Formats: sequence, C-alpha cells, structure tokens
Amino acid sequence: MEHNSTFPIKLTELDMLRDEASSYLKSIQWEQGQRAKNRDKDAKDESILLYLSRANNGSNALEITSVSKTILALKKRLLPDSIAIPIYLNQTLYAVQEGITLGIWIKDSYYDASGLSSLNENKTALNTDGKREFESKMHTATAFMLFAMAYKILNDLKSYASDDLSVMKQKFAGIPEVSLLSPLKGISCSLFYYDKYLAHPEIVKSDKDVINFTVVYFESLIDEIQQRKSSLEYTETIEDRTYKLENSEFAVSGWSNVFQGAAKSVEFNKIKFEQIVGNRDAKHFARRLTERMLSYDFTAKKNPFQELGGFMPVFMGYGIPGTGKSMLIAAIATRLKEHCDTLDIPFLFHPMPDTLISTFQGGSAEKMVEWMKPLQDPSKLIFAPIDDAENNLQERTAQGVSAGVKEVIGVFLRYTEGAYAVNYGNSSIGLFTNLPEMLDKAVISRVQGRFKIDGARTEHDFLDQDHLWWRKLDDTMPDFVNMEGPENYSYLQDQGLAKNMGEILNEIKKPTEERVHDIYDKVEKQFKSNQHLFYANLYKDMQEAFPFFSSRDVRNIQSAVSLRLTDFDLEEDWFENPDIYFKQDYDTKYNMLQELMRANMKGLDFSEIRRQEVVRYLDNVATIADTDFKRKVDARVNQLNIEREARSSFENDN
Repeated sequence: MEHNSTFPIKLTELDMLRDEASSYLKSIQWEQGQRAKNRDKDAKDESILLYLSRANNGSNALEITSVSKTILALKKRLLPDSIAIPIYLNQTLYAVQEGITLGIWIKDSYYDASGLSSLNENKTALNTDGKREFESKMHTATAFMLFAMAYKILNDLKSYASDDLSVMKQKFAGIPEVSLLSPLKGISCSLFYYDKYLAHPEIVKSDKDVINFTVVYFESLIDEIQQRKSSLEYTETIEDRTYKLENSEFAVSGWSNVFQGAAKSVEFNKIKFEQIVGNRDAKHFARRLTERMLSYDFTAKKNPFQELGGFMPVFMGYGIPGTGKSMLIAAIATRLKEHCDTLDIPFLFHPMPDTLISTFQGGSAEKMVEWMKPLQDPSKLIFAPIDDAENNLQERTAQGVSAGVKEVIGVFLRYTEGAYAVNYGNSSIGLFTNLPEMLDKAVISRVQGRFKIDGARTEHDFLDQDHLWWRKLDDTMPDFVNMEGPENYSYLQDQGLAKNMGEILNEIKKPTEERVHDIYDKVEKQFKSNQHLFYANLYKDMQEAFPFFSSRDVRNIQSAVSLRLTDFDLEEDWFENPDIYFKQDYDTKYNMLQELMRANMKGLDFSEIRRQEVVRYLDNVATIADTDFKRKVDARVNQLNIEREARSSFENDN
C-alpha cells in the first residue's frame, strides 16, 4: 500500500505525555488470564514459563509490578558497589519510557483519525453496532500503540545489543499473553511480563543482557502483533500515512517493520586490488564504482555522478568459477571502507544473506523487503553484493523454481525500478554469478553496468598468480624456492589498474559471438558504424534473432556509453586533501566533475566508444542466451540418451 501523507510527531507534544509513560514504569497492575496461568503446569519447576505462570503465587488477585524497581534491584545484584545506575540499565529504562511515550502519542492520533474519540465520548448512548465498532477500534488502537512502542524501543536499542542474540532467544520462552482489550490493559500486560522476565535470575547475568533481553522481548511483541493484524478492523487510518519523529530519521509507516539504520555492517577480509590477478575489466569497474559512490553528497542527498550519467545502482560481474568473485567483493568493500574511514563517512557492507528463501508463503518476500529496505537509507554509503546471484534470482519460468524465488524477484524488481525505487546515488547492488544465463531476464535488464570476471589471462597473469603463492614460502625460507624468475618483468607490474576502459577495450573490433557477428557483418555492408542508421538496423536485426532484446537493452547501452564519458580518474590530491573536492557542497562538486569530464572527452571519439560498448553489450546478451539454449539442448540430449539406453536394456532383458 502506498503511503500518501506524512505527519510530524512533535517533540513538544511528546513532552506532555512523558509523565504518563513514567507512571506506567513505576507501577502497573495486571491479573493473569487463566490460560497464561495454566501454561506448562507439568514442566520442571525451573521452567521460566512456569515461573511466569506462578508470577503471583497462583492467586487470582491483581498484582502490582514496577519495572523501575526491578531495574534498581538488578543494579544492586549486578553492580553492588557502584553508585550510579550502570549505563546499559539506564539506557534501557530511558528507551522503554520513550517507547511508551511515543506509543501513547500514536494511540491518541489513531483515536482522532479513526473517529474513536467521538465514540468514546458518547459511549453510553451507543447502539449494538456502535458498541461493536467501539470495541473493534479499541483493539486496533491498542495493537497500533503496542507496535509503535516496541518499534521505537527497538530503534533506540538495537544498535547497542549484541550481534548474536541466539543465547538470549533460547532462554526466552515467549510472551504468555498479549492483551488488546484497551490501551491501559495492553501496556499493563506487556510490561507485566517484561518485568517478570527481567526479575528472573536466569535471564539477566550482566548489564548488557538487559539491553539484549529488551530487544528480544519487544521483537517478540512486534511478531505477536504482526500475527494478529489480519484480524483487526478499521486500519485504513494506520496504513495510509507515515508519522515521522521531529529532528530524527525515525518514522512509523503503517505496520512496516524496518529498523532504519539498524542494518549492521558485516565483517569481511581486507583485500587489495593488486592481490587479484587478471580481471582488468572487473578491477577497473570496481575502482570507478568506489570513486563514484564516494562523491555522494550527504546534505543534498544526491550524487553528482548520477546527473552526469555515471552511476550504477545495479551492476553485474560474471565469469567461470574460480576467477575471483568473492575476492573482488572483498576488494570493493575494503577500498570503500578505507576511503570512508579517511573521510569520516558511515559505510554499510550489506551482502544478501544465504538464508533468504523461506519455506513459508510470503516469508521470502518479507525477508527480501527487510534486506532491501536499508538500501534506501540516505545517511551512509552502502555496498550490497549478491554472491551466487543465480540461487535467489533464478529465471522464474524455469521448471521447479520455488515460490520463494519468485517472491524475492518480485521485491527486487519493485525496489530497483518503479514506485518504490529510491536511489540517492549512495548505494549499489552488485550481482555476482558464474551462470548469468540462469538469472531472470527481468533482473538482468535492471543491470546498468556489467563486466567479466575472467581471472588470469596472460603469461604475466599466471606468473603473478604463482608468485603470490610461492613468495610466502620465500619469506619464511629465503633460498627454498630455487627457481629462476622472468627477465623483463617485475612481479605484479601488470596487476595495477587500467587508466580507462579504452585501454582494456581497444582490442575489441567485432563481436565474438557467432550469431551477433553475422548480424553485425550484414548491417555493416549497408551502413558505416559512424551512421545512426547503423545502430537502428543492428538493434532491429538483434531483436529478430533474440526476441527478448528490447528498448530496455538499448537504454542500458546508452547508460554504458554515458559511463564511458565519465570514465576518468579523480585527481590524486582530492583524496589526499578531502577539502578540495569531497568536503565541498553539491554544486561545487558537480562543476568540478563537469570540467574533468570535458577535459577527458577531448581525446575521445564518440562513435568509436559507442561501437565498442554496443559490441560488448550484444556479445554479452548473446553469450547469456546461447549458453542457456545450449544447456537446455544438452539436458534434452542427455534425456534422449537415457531413454534409448533404457529401451535397449529393457529389450535385452526380455
């Protein structure tokens, strides 16, 4: 559902609700329901659930609990000698209070927006339908309040919690009951069990555990509410708007649960480009990508390279197995991280997790949205590689493709182009694959930059690849490697970066792929490659041979040519002294780049660049199509051979 309006959550309005929030932390009353009390009667006495169900010694009376008292007691138990409340305990208490405050505000605005306020005022005069509507809206108000409360608490604490919460999740036995009867009951019930868990000696062993447990508990509360939201009515005024907290990135947008900024950078091995042998095209591309991302302007929330046509939100690296895809991913991340550290820019390395495809219907889409959502955060540079992309983005029409893959592709397409696609020029998704022909056609058509990862290719490449291996032996035992080196080559001298794409491509004269070569020759007999009609006819004939070739491909070729026009090095001293360029405002950066671009274009021949890029792209399209076709033919031939063999052995047996 599209959110069409944004409302501010004003800080002054929250200030007025804070006392009410802290009164809930001081004391709430809750009477456990029968079901929660009877849960797990036969389990061993240590069971946390049994402990919770006996929370008030089996009596039915209302029990009064106090979260703030429990936290003070924890402080005495964990840090008996300290006078101040330790930082994590303090932070948690504050976050829970802020969460409740925000929840109350959200509930009040739902009351007004949904007409619940006026039903509430005329409660006594309501007829049967009116009473039903009143109760139904109370449930929805309570659910939305608890959702917003938990969401705010997670937003404030998630980045301080441990990365791995599995130990805490194992101790946690779920929330015995969630009440949605009224806002007061909703808050009392959720704080009652939160408090009981905190007081249990097994749950909190250190002050960090308090944050960890709070995150696990309120994540679970959100899950409980997400499970029930389908039974709630009168949710239109929740789903059609976004509430944004003043002076902050935090927003409540319907029921969507995205921890903005909570995506944590994943660890990676540090690798320099010089350690990767061959792969000139890939290394050059990776270097350009990093320079372009670093040009992003945080104030203007846009990237001057995007305006110049030199930015790639989605790119693809493909090649046979063992040519260095994973090393390349690490090298791009390493380079970005080093520059970001120097320039004091937040960086997020955000690879797609292997566990994305879920067996639950809708589960994969939800996980994919959760993975793609942080890519829309304009406050950091984000590199999001998808390694072995053919696993999660496989051709949807192929036999036996799971529903999960289709869901993932649907989300990918929606977020890379269309109403949801936001690209500020600060994030880039890289597809890396050995089998590009297995990728979904619509996914491939989103790819704006592509390069081969072909590993070692020349005599010098293979020399260097061996050198990287034996020099380790040479370091430990100097005379052990008793072999002669090459005469006119110093190791790794070819592994530096190319000056520009022209250096790599100048040997491309004609397409290598047979079908494209024939089409190219035929068109070349009628037109010269510096005539516009040459390309119009080439595209038309390509489409006849490869029916899926479309205007989208032509646009991709155009953006490849634009990339070449911006294929220049940023000045060395810009990196040494960031004030010259990186720290400038957007317009200054844009003008500096335009000047560099003009200077760079003086030596270029537009029609030649266009020809090279067209040849490169068409070759690529054909390789992918032909490999796919060849694989299908091989599989069919194999099947026929098996059938023939089976028939003959059947006849022999009889």
